[in-house]
Amino acid sequence: MVVMIKKRGETKDSLFRKFTRSFIEEDIVKEVRDKMFYKKPSLMRKIKEKERLQKRGKRRLPTRSFSNRNFFNR
Repeated sequence: MVVMIKKRGETKDSLFRKFTRSFIEEDIVKEVRDKMFYKKPSLMRKIKEKERLQKRGKRRLPTRSFSNRNFFNR
């Protein structure tokens, strides 16, 4: 839940910007869209497995650089 308290000297525009920023950071819109429709448990497992594999793939990026001279002299 996002709660904003107006401080002394703060304009409505700045308060609205803070609210919008915190609203986006907490992924409230994404959460509401996800809960709009029922998803079968099997589908949820598939989605989580896919996300887990994607995260795992991102960590395994090659660490070699092509500017290394020893790489080309093999």
